[in-house]
Amino acid sequence: MTAKNVSVRLLLVLLFFVSPAAPLLNGGGVARAASREPVRAAHGMVASTSRLASQVGVDVLKRGGNAVDAAIAVAFALAVTYPAAGNLGGGGFMMIRLRDGRTTAIDYREMAPAAANHDVYLDATGQPKKGEGGSLVGYRASGVPGTVAGMELALKKYGSGRLTWAQLVEPARRLAAEGFALPYGLARSLKGNAKELGAYPESQKVYLKGGQFFGEGEVWRQPELAATFARLQRSGPREFYEGRTAQLIAEDMRAHDGLITLEDMKNYVAKERVPLHTTYRGYEVISMPPPSSGGAVLIEMLNILEGFDLRHMGANSSERYHVETEAMRRAFADRAEYMGDADFVSVPVAGLIDKSYAESLRKGIKMERASTSAEVKAGRPAGAESEDTTHFTVVDAEGNCVSNTYTLNDSFGSKVVMKGTGILMNDEMDDFAAKPGTPNAYGLIQGERNSVAPRKRPLSAMTPTFVLRPDGSLWFAVGSPGGPTIINTVLQVITNVIDFDMNIQQAIDAPRIHHQWLPDEIAYEPFGMSADTFRALEARGHRLVAKPRYMGDAQGIMIEEKTGVRLGASDPRNYGEPVGY
Repeated sequence: MTAKNVSVRLLLVLLFFVSPAAPLLNGGGVARAASREPVRAAHGMVASTSRLASQVGVDVLKRGGNAVDAAIAVAFALAVTYPAAGNLGGGGFMMIRLRDGRTTAIDYREMAPAAANHDVYLDATGQPKKGEGGSLVGYRASGVPGTVAGMELALKKYGSGRLTWAQLVEPARRLAAEGFALPYGLARSLKGNAKELGAYPESQKVYLKGGQFFGEGEVWRQPELAATFARLQRSGPREFYEGRTAQLIAEDMRAHDGLITLEDMKNYVAKERVPLHTTYRGYEVISMPPPSSGGAVLIEMLNILEGFDLRHMGANSSERYHVETEAMRRAFADRAEYMGDADFVSVPVAGLIDKSYAESLRKGIKMERASTSAEVKAGRPAGAESEDTTHFTVVDAEGNCVSNTYTLNDSFGSKVVMKGTGILMNDEMDDFAAKPGTPNAYGLIQGERNSVAPRKRPLSAMTPTFVLRPDGSLWFAVGSPGGPTIINTVLQVITNVIDFDMNIQQAIDAPRIHHQWLPDEIAYEPFGMSADTFRALEARGHRLVAKPRYMGDAQGIMIEEKTGVRLGASDPRNYGEPVGY
């Protein structure tokens, strides 16, 4: 699919949603013709941002693998086909729901190296360092990668047992060794990041063709990454942390004053955690616990919004946008104050997701005017993340489901490829509060609970989520990249489905807004808001800012109630495409 086709498709969808002439249904929901139909499949479905990776997952399902097996293969394939976020050198979160109803969360978030400390990213004047040596680019910006360990834990505990580790790694190895035709979007992305990638010889060699650039349609091979995958096949996942790959990473880090050591690699551990639960209008919502802030912030916002009749307001009304903004403002203020790695600090999760706490926050929302972020501070609950992340969702024939979000943080992470490995490293250390109370790269204010400490995991916004029907069966699963916009993207997809009767594709296609407490502004997408709605929000006192980029890249799967058919949906904001069988 060409960039022109993607842009035209999205523009047509958004123009329909904001057009005053659009026919309305269900109290402001949109007509069914607004979006393309979801992809339908009777047995299994994979929705990711790369068709090649989606196909890899479906091939695993066809060979007898379950959703977890397929998710592992997709994660490794995306490290080849979508290097801006797919990775071996990063980390993330995998939510798993088994066919018997059990749910679990695998935390394979990066960990701070042992040499990291509270002030490691501050200069002599006490200000956050810029450029090389800071938390955004270069060898010192990376946390210890968790993706390989996360996939290992998922396979050992929840894989089908019908496919081996080596078999699940093979599609990625083959894609790296044999290459694939470079899509337009990836070719453009590589050129767009040429300045920063070009600062590091290994990155320039792998991604920029030594400065000549790869062109659309050119077969792109990554032999060193293929060799890394081959080592993982032969020696197993611990090879990444204790074998030749770990040694190469540690040697390159040491040669360039990086923080990660061989001991850091050996000490990395993925963890299984208990998901967070709530209900929204009778539907159960299950999402990710800390060190992701996503689940708690999402649930806090849903609890606030449950007290408003969104359906009556209408999907694209100023009233809906107003109350959602006010919910976002309050939940993100709490995020800044209370969220961090619960293994290191006390996080009042139970209080934040309590419905009575949401009721107290709701009372401060006035329909006639906007609050200001200066007056909205963190509340008092009981007990008191990149644009270039990527998400994929898998449902198998047995009804097992995986919702996985993982990342390098910024697009192409730290921009550094580890010599001899083909592995692009993360810049996840910027998700800590280098200086608590000052904004990070996404403008997020973060508190002392998220300060840097050895072996601590940085706070994230990743929000892989399941929604169940009242009978306890899986209804849909969704997640998205987008830094702090992730949580609000998932929020709006959920309310689009539940409050406005949209199918999963319509819910993902619909225009989005974003508010994160500070800066005190509503961000909205190109063509995403009518002039009347804009003026009505301004009249309430909101400040609105048009963003040149679309928000998120949601990937979702819905189970059709009467037929059990899997409905796959990929965001028109990017190049993804669901594949099923």
